[in-house]
Amino acid sequence: MTAPARRTVDYRIAPFDLHLFAMVMARGTITAAAEAVNLSLAAASARLKALEDATGTRLLDRSKAGVTPTDAGRALARHASRVLAELESLHVEMASFGHGLRGTVRLLCNTAAMSEALPQRLGRFLVGNPDLDVDVHELPSDATLDALRRGSADIGIVADHVDASGLVVQPWLDDRLVALLPRRWPVGARRSIAFGELLERPLVGLARDSGLSRFLAAQASRSGRVPRHRVRVGSFDAVAQLVAAGAGAAVMPESAAARFRGDGVRVVALSDAWARRRLLICMTPEGAQLAGVRALAQALVAD
Repeated sequence: MTAPARRTVDYRIAPFDLHLFAMVMARGTITAAAEAVNLSLAAASARLKALEDATGTRLLDRSKAGVTPTDAGRALARHASRVLAELESLHVEMASFGHGLRGTVRLLCNTAAMSEALPQRLGRFLVGNPDLDVDVHELPSDATLDALRRGSADIGIVADHVDASGLVVQPWLDDRLVALLPRRWPVGARRSIAFGELLERPLVGLARDSGLSRFLAAQASRSGRVPRHRVRVGSFDAVAQLVAAGAGAAVMPESAAARFRGDGVRVVALSDAWARRRLLICMTPEGAQLAGVRALAQALVAD
């Protein structure tokens, strides 16, 4: 059976025509839009007719009172707004290169780095490199490596429990996870506790989609268990306050827990081997050749 012929889509739509169409939507008449973009009425009408030909559908209902968009016109207006905003962003970024700027470094990191080790170091780097911006997002370590390999990130900070083969890896900081317990809980003088024992108790944690929460859920699932969180909050400070109030136990990086030692909580080491880990700075071989990426990695390691 022969497949029906498909219309060839004409993608050669000038950004200026999208701008003109957006002005028609904003001003309500072709006349007012033409004046706004410095075109004659005849020229504006011709360009709008060509736009309708290119999209293959009627975009405007015309009347003496002005114009109103068809359903297709409203859809085009939404896309036009998005496309024009992206083009503006493109021009701004390209202009920055023209003035000698080096653009934006895309950095992904786990919870420990995002909340503890990174902000102060990143602040010093940004002050010392005013021509570089850094786009930072928090992701679990395995998702960070996937993003690096897909090319959607430049630098990743991950824990060393993941497979970073094929990437350029630099050891960074030690990142031990510990238990934060309410001081009145009866654990005696114990210096360590297993995560499995914590799973028998109510927990306080970060948001479900945080890197640390995902990591701990994965560790629990290995024993066929699901952590029971009484509450999830947005920061280690809030977690510590809830633990001090007796709401439950928590797991966090030792560097964070040290700030709360003595504030109605006890800091106890986790005996699980996975709790003792090192943070790594990872880049693809291609990314490591980019000046901005290399500068950020070197600055973090130097710190």
